[in-house]
Amino acid sequence: MEFAKRLQPLQSNVFADMDRAKAIALAAGREIIDLSLGSSDLPTEAHVIEAIARSLHDPSTHGYLLFHATQSFRQAAASWYEKKFGIKVDPETEVLPLIGSQEGTAHLPLALLNPGDFALLLDPGYPSHAGGVYLASGQIYPMPLRAENNFLPVLSDIPATVLAQSRMMVLSYPHNPTAAIAPLAFFREAVAFCQQHNIVLVHDFPYVDLVFEGTGDWGLGENSAFIPNTQSPIPNHQALVPSILQADPDKSISIEFFTLSKSYNMGGFRIGYAIGNAELIRALRQVKAAVDFNQYRGILDGAIAALTGPQAGVEKAVETFRKRRDAFITALHRIDWHVPTPKATMYIWAKLPPTWSQNSREFCTQLVEKTGVAASPGTGFGKSGEGYVRFALVHEPPLLETAVERIAEFL
Repeated sequence: MEFAKRLQPLQSNVFADMDRAKAIALAAGREIIDLSLGSSDLPTEAHVIEAIARSLHDPSTHGYLLFHATQSFRQAAASWYEKKFGIKVDPETEVLPLIGSQEGTAHLPLALLNPGDFALLLDPGYPSHAGGVYLASGQIYPMPLRAENNFLPVLSDIPATVLAQSRMMVLSYPHNPTAAIAPLAFFREAVAFCQQHNIVLVHDFPYVDLVFEGTGDWGLGENSAFIPNTQSPIPNHQALVPSILQADPDKSISIEFFTLSKSYNMGGFRIGYAIGNAELIRALRQVKAAVDFNQYRGILDGAIAALTGPQAGVEKAVETFRKRRDAFITALHRIDWHVPTPKATMYIWAKLPPTWSQNSREFCTQLVEKTGVAASPGTGFGKSGEGYVRFALVHEPPLLETAVERIAEFL
């Protein structure tokens, strides 16, 4: 058989590569401590599960779910966003349900790119951002992220010839894999840059709540801070981790993707949404209409319960990952592997020792084969990720400390 050329750049995937390495280690009898995949091990809150369970017994939820029937979910998403960031959202024209934010970032290029058009992507960055561009027959211009620039792209470095063919820029902060955060000043710079060059600005925002500095207020209480260009107080942790729409409150060129996978531990339920420019929402909706219907209504009911119900589970998840972060960093420092302490996400982005500085893939392959500890090589997220390794904090502190002990023996 002959297959489309667009499949060729999709053949290599960092998670698939590590799956093969883990299988080899298992076959050799190794006990695996898997820190390679950022899938939360925490349970979904009981009130969310109960909302889904009630739907299962309602026959009216068992059929196809078209756009109009998602109205209550879209209203819940708009209210959640307005409360969190103080910007009004029209649930009819500026919100779209998604099968996780990954679906949105993968499908949007089909609505924006003609063959040969450029997408400006973070390097390193999340693999699905590139996958969607390849499926749209677009070209990728990688924007290198360096530690000396706080893992923010230098927009002025993008060549004019590339900008002339560019149709979209994808950002994602707090960032996977580097765990970097971006200040509102940078987002304003990015908005102005994209407006100047007629480029759509896409922000993938899965770690909106997994913030460890400035936390302690998930509502609009006395600890809230004011953000310029908004009329509502913003919780402290969201002042540190702003929305792209705070820099583009008119939604002139921006769209933002959210997911319930991280904040609400609903990764397996595959539920997220987009908020942003109404024309972009309409275009993405057209692509979705050709590809899929919406999720099962019961999952949307569970998502509504998550967004509108008690937020104690979010705070508990953040505190859990904070403790894991501190335990893992402390253990690494004990073995003289000194890495910065991230302010957000569920990841540690660690610069490899000099012996492995140009071979992160081999480091991770040998590490899992010899010790059972699985991590993700930096090069799997892009050329500029070489020399680093990403650890996902998806186990409790004692097991994380055991992992570091095995890493010490390996090194």
